[in-house]
Amino acid sequence: MSRAFSSSTTEPTDGAPADAERDADALDTIETDPGGKAAPGLHILGVPIGNRRDITLRAIDTLRSVDLIACEDTRVTRKLLGFYGIDRPTMAYHEHNAAEMRPRLLHRLADGAAIALTSDAGLPTISDPGLKLTRAARRAGHTVTVVPGPSAVLTGLVSSGLPTDRFLFAGFPPAKAAARRTALAELMAVPATLILFESAKRLPAALADIAALHPARAVAVTRELTKRHEEVRDGTAEELADHYAAAGPPKGEVTLVIGPPAATAEPADDDTVDAALRAALATMSVRDAAATVAAATSRPRRQVYQRALALAAETDDGS
Repeated sequence: MSRAFSSSTTEPTDGAPADAERDADALDTIETDPGGKAAPGLHILGVPIGNRRDITLRAIDTLRSVDLIACEDTRVTRKLLGFYGIDRPTMAYHEHNAAEMRPRLLHRLADGAAIALTSDAGLPTISDPGLKLTRAARRAGHTVTVVPGPSAVLTGLVSSGLPTDRFLFAGFPPAKAAARRTALAELMAVPATLILFESAKRLPAALADIAALHPARAVAVTRELTKRHEEVRDGTAEELADHYAAAGPPKGEVTLVIGPPAATAEPADDDTVDAALRAALATMSVRDAAATVAAATSRPRRQVYQRALALAAETDDGS
């Protein structure tokens, strides 16, 4: 089962005046000095994840008034700036040059500069090198201000239709198959909805790993969020694994959402336990593998430990 949506923009409608007391408490101006310049410090700024109109008025005002914009890819950011008629200096700041550029940015902050930190999409610091700059700026005593904006994490969660009362964002799973299977076995024992980023190329393999652990687990693949070809495809892990095994990897950016385990989950069968143990034993000790797989499969820990010992012995014997 899948649901496809296309992004659209609607104009705000007139409504009743806001409550006066609430207005009095609201901070509805940007932090600028009388000359219109943003206040000194680091401004962590959320930008659209697809649709360029998904940006706040405060973010636009901040981009127009800072001294410098540190961004993941200057080409991407300049397109956004051009769309809104903003002409401010930009500097590339990404995982490959962060160690070199971070001291330069901190020096500018020490001189009283107002710097905006942006990603190509969404909020900086989430699976992003901006975290280290933010931490360093705070430790150096500089003001750090967050200008909220879109996030693929929350957009994917809400789009999925899966429970939102408790969730865990776990970033990108490991790229290598054995490590990914071990990580998924551990994560899927967490009593919460899981949100993962995954490359489209690796999505079929990741879904196959999820289905091997819990074929009936509810999963949603949210793709190209807020863009023209936005799509949400949901179903059981087994259904989605079969679909992408036949269809091949999709195109675009993927946010993968996995429903929480059932409160009274049925214990996994022996073949599933063995498959999970073999994956876990590739990177973990017998004890850790048994603990991880027991939690993920609802099987008694002592029983899984004994099976892990037997599988490890088979490997040592070369059988």
